[in-house]
This record gives sequence, structure tokens and C-alpha cells, in this order.
Amino acid sequence: MDTEKCKVLLCAIETGSFSATAEKLGYTPSGISRMMAAMESEMGFPLLSRSRMGVTPTMNCEKMLPVIRELVRLGEQFDQMSAEICGLVTGKVSIGVSYYAYYRWLFKLIVLFREIYPNIEVNILEGNSSSLSSAMDEGRADLCIISRREGNFRWITLLEDPMVAWVPETHPLAAAEKFPIHAYETEPFIDTFPGQDTDNARILARNNIKPNIRFTTSDSLATYYMVEAGLGMSLNNSINGKDLNGT
Repeated sequence: MDTEKCKVLLCAIETGSFSATAEKLGYTPSGISRMMAAMESEMGFPLLSRSRMGVTPTMNCEKMLPVIRELVRLGEQFDQMSAEICGLVTGKVSIGVSYYAYYRWLFKLIVLFREIYPNIEVNILEGNSSSLSSAMDEGRADLCIISRREGNFRWITLLEDPMVAWVPETHPLAAAEKFPIHAYETEPFIDTFPGQDTDNARILARNNIKPNIRFTTSDSLATYYMVEAGLGMSLNNSINGKDLNGT
């Protein structure tokens, strides 16, 4: 199996588009289409469902994804080892980050890393802790800065970070010594990453709290500024409010 085709397939699934895949990998859309047709012919069954909305993996493709990802990983390992034998250090490192507060620190480290290993490609993945831990399980990430999740990972604690209430500055509860978590059941609540396995969702579920959801976002920074504007209150990791003022 050609690992380059496997890599193209994974990119097509990630982007949901042949044209976006072509732009990202440096091919033409027709070239991507031919590669996928050849791979499907080799496999003996369709891998992608095509529609006006783009491409999605078939059920048979979903079954094959763990093996396909492993083939891509082994192909990259083969290339890296070959380059090392030839006296070069090449390859790709994928780093997942859940918290934008770590970006400045992480990117300074990457600058130093690139000075030592200029031929290593560094890819940054974004997402919540659960989605990035899945990326680790599937071999799509080599390192992640996330909240602790279940899995066979090697953990290094960077910070003990509490969950905190985000409350508008003018709200009476802003001056309270402790925030009553049951207030989320009646006060307007801004839900970050709704329906996903987040730290805030885990805390609410653990306390049997059904929040009064009035707004949803997929960005902690957006949640922060919505709270600051007085649209409601929220629950979030303390580090997400670092260097921000108002709540």
C-alpha cells in the first residue's frame, strides 16, 4: 500500500474536500481524485462518499482508518530513519494544544527547537482535551497540552489548574467568596464546546447540574467576552482567563 495515498486519504477526510486537500498537499484536485480512485480500486471497495458538500469516509473506510493511520506513521518513521542514516534529521512533529494561554511559551520553545532541527516540520493541532487525547490514541499527535484524560499516556504535570466561574463584573455573585454551582441552573449560562466531553461538562455532570443554556460557543475566548458583555455566566479552566480582565 502506497503510504502517500494513505496520507492523502486522511487529509481528504480531515478537510472534507479534494480541492482543500490539493492546496494543502501541493497537488491538483484532479490528481487527488485519481489517487483516491486508484486506492479504492486497489482496496476493492469505496473509501469516500462524494457529494456537493464534499467527501466523507464510508463505513468500510472508518473500519480501516486505524490501520491506515498506522501505515502513515510507519511510512514517516521509515523516512526519518533513512534520513538519519544519511546524516540528516527530518520528519514531522504534531503538537496538540487545548489552551491558548500556552501558545506564547510553546512557540518560543518551537523557535529554539527549529534552530537545532531546522528540517523537522511542526504541526499544531487545536481542540479540546478529549479530542486531542483521541488524536494521541490514533497516532495523529505526538505531544499534547491538555487536561488529564483516560488513556495510556505518559503525563508530565505543567500546572494544577482549577475550574472557575466566569461572572460579569457587575453581577452580585462577582463579589461572593464562593460561587454556588447551582446558580448555573437558573442564571443565563454560556456553554463552551456544547455536547463535547470537556472539563466544564464533566464538572456539571458530576454535580448533577443542568445549566440554563442561553448561548453556545466553540471558543473559550468568545465565551469570556460574552460574559464580560453581560450575556451570562460560564464555567471554565482558570488558565483560559489568564492575562484577561473584566470577569
